[in-house]
Amino acid sequence: MKNSLSYIAAAVLAATSFAASAAVTITEVAPWSSGNSPVGADWFELTNTGSSAVNITGWKVDDNSNSFASAVALNGIASIAAGQSVIFVEGNAATADAFKSNWFGAKAPANLTIGTYSGAGVGLSSGGDAVNIYNAAGALQANVTFGASESASPFHTFDNAVGLNNSAVSKLSAVGINGAFAAANNPVEIGSPGSVAAVPEPESYAMLLAGLGIIAAVARKRQR
Repeated sequence: MKNSLSYIAAAVLAATSFAASAAVTITEVAPWSSGNSPVGADWFELTNTGSSAVNITGWKVDDNSNSFASAVALNGIASIAAGQSVIFVEGNAATADAFKSNWFGAKAPANLTIGTYSGAGVGLSSGGDAVNIYNAAGALQANVTFGASESASPFHTFDNAVGLNNSAVSKLSAVGINGAFAAANNPVEIGSPGSVAAVPEPESYAMLLAGLGIIAAVARKRQR
């Protein structure tokens, strides 16, 4: 019986590890930042929830036109390490510097990683929109949609720390939850840029729970 259970457990762990080896999710979005922040640019956060680095060279982003042909390049970041969260702000290097100063003042984390994107037709609407992430071959890697942002301060980012994919996101960031805080130079902005803890893929949770159920069932059967 021990050998049988060992084989099953090994298979479950192997399958779970494979599913979680590399996965990128959109964990935070601030579609109001272009109009309600000194940064003057919207931004979103990508998190690698897997166990190995992801090469994002050639990856692109699009909004709710949901089209790789309309997508624009993600610039400044070539790879996302396992468990790492990175930020992409609409603009250029100067915009990224403004973002860093606004949120962190002079105390930005040493590992803070900010990339940029820009191009006609890709702007996040505060009235509701989407973020689509494509790899270099045009395959969709992550997607979230969201409704209207707040129209008056404080302005909270959309928080997707749970790692939903191909889903609507409605939860708003709250100070002290999932690393969220008030921006250093404009405290009416609430979010957790670059600091969300990586979470396993929902599929991995499901596979793990199913596998544990199988192991338990086999163990009960053997004991009869």
